[in-house]
Amino acid sequence: MTMHMPPTPPQNVDLRTFTYLDVLQPQTASFLATVEQGYLPIEEQAALFVEVQPGISINRVTDIATKRTDVQPGMMIVERAFGVLEMHSFDQGQVRAAGQAILDYYGKTIDDRLRPRVLSSEIIRGVDPHQSMLINRMRHGEMILKGQALYILEVHPAGYAAIACNEAEKHAPIQVLEMLSFGAFGRLWLGGGDAEITEARAAAERTLAAITGRPNEQATHL
Repeated sequence: MTMHMPPTPPQNVDLRTFTYLDVLQPQTASFLATVEQGYLPIEEQAALFVEVQPGISINRVTDIATKRTDVQPGMMIVERAFGVLEMHSFDQGQVRAAGQAILDYYGKTIDDRLRPRVLSSEIIRGVDPHQSMLINRMRHGEMILKGQALYILEVHPAGYAAIACNEAEKHAPIQVLEMLSFGAFGRLWLGGGDAEITEARAAAERTLAAITGRPNEQATHL
């Protein structure tokens, strides 16, 4: 009989992002489905975003979470520096159990994550049609039209762009243009009417400000 020894937790793993999205909004879920290569999420599912350093460690916690809980992995990105995992399920309890299994493996609590730090947050109103065409060529989501407002967010660590996007969509009827939730920094582009974009920005920043964790004062532009 083969005995399987429990995995040994790695030393010096930095828990960068750890956040639950309670109910995926339609555009956020659909956007994730355009960029993820695993089991694609569906609106109204719950989701978990985890980002660690070094990136190779994300392989082990994907194994642990999928074996211990009934969740589906949508994104697993293993970069040299950072690893990112997105998992989802219609059962919020299963998603939270997956998150707890990951925390237990690392010997950490949710407050060991980094707090998000907003590096840039601005609204461009009355977008010129030439700029709207440039944005539309690079986006994976909806399109922005001339005269609309554009919201741009840059946040560190990158994984927090996802919850900012989801909460913005909850609070205002906007278009999700592009969202980057891995790498050195997270970025979010939203389009819509002036009033809607103003409310979306407030919701995104409110959400990020409420996330607890370790102080994050070292983020700088690369």
